[in-house]
Amino acid sequence: MDYSSLIELCRKIGIHYKENEPLADYTTMKIGGNCDILVCPKDEDTLAKVVKFCCKENIPFFVLGRGSNVLASGKGYHGCIIYLSGAVGHIDIDGDTITASSGASLVTVCRCALEHSLTGLEFAYGIPGSMGGALYMNAGAYGGEMKDVVISCRYIDENGELCEMSAEDMQLSYRHSFFTGKKCVITSVTMQLRKGEKDEIKAKMEELMEKRRSKQPLEFPSCGSTFKRPEGYFAAALIEECGLKGYSVGGAQVSEKHSGFVINRNNASFDDVIDLVQHIKNTVRQQKGIELECEMLILE
Repeated sequence: MDYSSLIELCRKIGIHYKENEPLADYTTMKIGGNCDILVCPKDEDTLAKVVKFCCKENIPFFVLGRGSNVLASGKGYHGCIIYLSGAVGHIDIDGDTITASSGASLVTVCRCALEHSLTGLEFAYGIPGSMGGALYMNAGAYGGEMKDVVISCRYIDENGELCEMSAEDMQLSYRHSFFTGKKCVITSVTMQLRKGEKDEIKAKMEELMEKRRSKQPLEFPSCGSTFKRPEGYFAAALIEECGLKGYSVGGAQVSEKHSGFVINRNNASFDDVIDLVQHIKNTVRQQKGIELECEMLILE
């Protein structure tokens, strides 16, 4: 595919781009071949222009925040990666509401809430994702979810037009939103929090972070929880009951610390992870009669 016109647009509107960029450098799993071109919009306006251009020119594109829930193919991606992390990262406070650009990290937004003594977002502290990705999949942990705090968002629709949506229309449910599977691009998220005591908020954040450190294999690259929670069950418990804790395929392993995590223990390849995931699914289906569904997004 010829990207000369996209490169010309990037130069014209002053945004950074790279060709043949390794996706392993942009995902927490540290796996992935090269993408054809990676562009880094600097704000909502340039993001909208790039998305609209790709839609008009039929250029395949994938929006990447912090890459915390993405397994990228070793063959790379033939299209445009629109990389938001760090570039589109404004955070604005208005009373007890926070509006954060899609590229802002959840950790940074949580710290900003703490600084302004705002409570309600503590559950998200330590989730290694971006605001856009968190809303896209209705991220949650420790009894909280994005649906508990989000009130509206701005997004670019599948025609490249800038739109707004209220939480009531987002179809937020377990690891799902209106945006799931669509080519819409979230540009900012507005959340309603509550005034609280800074010391109490900080203590809760530190408590949850310590839980993550003690129970999750944060020392290894991963996509976080590999599987969604089956109704009435816990994926990690099912995997462990099937004797798969510590099971490896190549450099990929079911974490010995938390069976719900597939980790890149030793230079795992994309195929290592896919083969291990398939083995887990097959084994749990055969032994438990339950179909596990991947939580991570697979980019091919």
